[in-house]
Amino acid sequence: MKVPIDVENEDLHNEAEDVAAEEAPTYEEPTAKPFEELTPEEEEAMVEAAKRAGAAAAEESMAAEAEQERANAQAQIDDMSAELEAAKKEAADSADRLLRLQADWDNYRRRTAAERIAERERAAEKLVTNLLPILDDLERASEHATQNADGDEKLIQFVDGVMAVHNKMLDILSKEGVEMIDPAGEPFDPLMHQAVGREENPDVYDETVAQVYQKGYRMGGKVIRSAMVTVTYGGPKRPAEASEAAEK
Repeated sequence: MKVPIDVENEDLHNEAEDVAAEEAPTYEEPTAKPFEELTPEEEEAMVEAAKRAGAAAAEESMAAEAEQERANAQAQIDDMSAELEAAKKEAADSADRLLRLQADWDNYRRRTAAERIAERERAAEKLVTNLLPILDDLERASEHATQNADGDEKLIQFVDGVMAVHNKMLDILSKEGVEMIDPAGEPFDPLMHQAVGREENPDVYDETVAQVYQKGYRMGGKVIRSAMVTVTYGGPKRPAEASEAAEK
């Protein structure tokens, strides 16, 4: 179905558009004047605008350079901080190693000193142990000569000489910490005495040392030879107070 076109109305519409186009103001972009045609005010304004633009550009450039310098400085600070932390850690590790080495050295020095002392004590103990039979022989020889002297002055002088040697040896050994164990009449102590026989004696406390067949010796608080003794039995029990007094 075709719609009839009103030719008269269309002509009127076209005429209205033409009138509006003629009456509408036109905009033309301003054209820059040549520098020679500028007024002094325009020249000054242009110069000021150029100055402002240059200053803004300079400030922007300086700000960019400052930001770059700040970033570079921060990077250097970070690197130096990392190096400082690494140096601190290395120093702490070195100090720790030094302390461990010092502790190891102190332990080694104490251990070697203790080993040297123990070695000297063992050597001295061995020497003293080898000398004890000589002391026993001197004591037995002196005792036998005394029992059979029968007023013989020469034999008595010989016994005195033997005992002088015996006592001199004891003095030398005592300076090395050697002590004689001669427990006759004392309570029996199994840590220092070796019982080789028993004797019945109701007149003394039970388990009292009756006779000493061979003296004992201790060195530095250590018993290097127990005394060989006989022990009594059949007597009263030793009271606790007497035992404590005997031990003291």
